[in-house]
Amino acid sequence: MNGVAAPLRAPFPVEAARDSGRRPERRSVSVVMVVYRTGEALEQSLACVLADPLVDEFVIVDNGSSSSEVAHLEGLARDPRVVLVQGQGNVGFARGANLGAARARGDALVFLNPDAFLQPGCIAGLVREVEATPGLCLVGGRVLNADRSEQRGARRGDITPRSALLSMSGLARMVPGWRRFEVHWEDQVLPPAPTRTPTISGACFCMRREDFAALGGFDEGYFLHVEDVDLCWRVRQAGGVVLFHPKAEVIHVGGTSRSSPLKVEFHKGVGLARYFRKRAAGGWQWLSACLLSPFVIALAVARPLVRRVRG
Repeated sequence: MNGVAAPLRAPFPVEAARDSGRRPERRSVSVVMVVYRTGEALEQSLACVLADPLVDEFVIVDNGSSSSEVAHLEGLARDPRVVLVQGQGNVGFARGANLGAARARGDALVFLNPDAFLQPGCIAGLVREVEATPGLCLVGGRVLNADRSEQRGARRGDITPRSALLSMSGLARMVPGWRRFEVHWEDQVLPPAPTRTPTISGACFCMRREDFAALGGFDEGYFLHVEDVDLCWRVRQAGGVVLFHPKAEVIHVGGTSRSSPLKVEFHKGVGLARYFRKRAAGGWQWLSACLLSPFVIALAVARPLVRRVRG
């Protein structure tokens, strides 16, 4: 493990500030990023984080970068704000993110994908909403494509076996009577302010450090994908709220990883199958989820093949 963490400002209790008449200091912010064979987008993503004046600490978890990426990361570790976590190998996103969160000392944790570019005011908006929301909360940003259209998956409904199968197959969009099962909401009218949303994208979101720790962080049973869906569900199950912030924007280029698309989709399918078994309310639902698992995985793997055939 390399890098020396800069001393973060001590959080000033709001109650003490009120009693003394002084203005409370803002919460300190740590950005956590898991890096694995990201490709050309990585350097720009790193630069955007370090350019944000609200970032007090930047925890980078290297799950196995190329030699050139490692050299760049180790160069960044000279910045006192950067903490570089290395040596654990490719332990998957969920475990990597938990390792980063364990090293982080900020009051607010912002989890960011390594192929995502923070836009001005994104972190400020996320942290402000976290501070303003009482109780357990998770606030996700608005994830955009390179052309600034909203990305599929940025805000989603409750993901159940039925809604996932109808949505992944395209039937929820093609059959009028099934449109209520479409889990992707990027075509809906953009809300003017942060709005309760069942599921947001894990590409960019914020939680209080104590809330993330109280939930046990990400479920490390997920290797890649669906851990964000699971975390949103657990926040809601615990009585908390998941919010979509329409003005906290991040551009997520995607598709830059050197990992095989088939491998990525396979992990997504395995993750969904595991998630459905986990949230099953009883024996019959669990059995149904088990029987559906092969179909969910096959459907996930089939999507990149269909896209390849269509050119």
